[in-house]
Formats: sequence, structure tokens, C-alpha cells
Amino acid sequence: MATAGTDPDRASFSVALRAARDQVIQAANVIADTTIDLIGAIGRAVLDNLMPARRQRTSPRAVKRPLSRYAYKSLRVDRRTYKATISIDILSTNPISP
Repeated sequence: MATAGTDPDRASFSVALRAARDQVIQAANVIADTTIDLIGAIGRAVLDNLMPARRQRTSPRAVKRPLSRYAYKSLRVDRRTYKATISIDILSTNPISP
């Protein structure tokens, strides 16, 4: 099984997750043999179930920028006739006792 040159985008996360879950549930290959398998059961499952190659992009990626940096003004609200109420509350730290 040749792994060199395999596009990592073709590896399926779902297949790797299922293979890892199955290994944990079955406790398979817990004790390593004298020969160490670098790919392992999870790697073999992923390589056996590769996804199809991706299509090439037809358009380059582009960052969408807003038309204006300033907020839009609503034409229905007249901001010059707002009524503002100003109040000041003074609190003392020591209440005055009668």
C-alpha cells in the first residue's frame, strides 16, 4: 500500500473517527507486536476509503468588502427631533439619620 503522494484532502475524518472508535471499543491491538506498524488500523481504514479528488476552483477566493465604512442612515427616522431626558442621581455613602 503506497501512502507517499496521497493528497491529505482525500482522507475522511468520519472514517478515521469510526476506525478509532472501533479500536477503543474492541480494545484491538492494545499490545504491540515485535514489528511496529506505522500506518496502523486507523491509517489503513482511511487509505482504503479515500474520498474522490477535489475539483479545481473556477473562481479565486476573494474577500468581500462593504461598500461603505459608514453606517447607513434610515430615511424614515428624523434624528434631529429626538427628545432627550437627562437626570442626575446623587447617592451618599453614609445615610443621614433623623
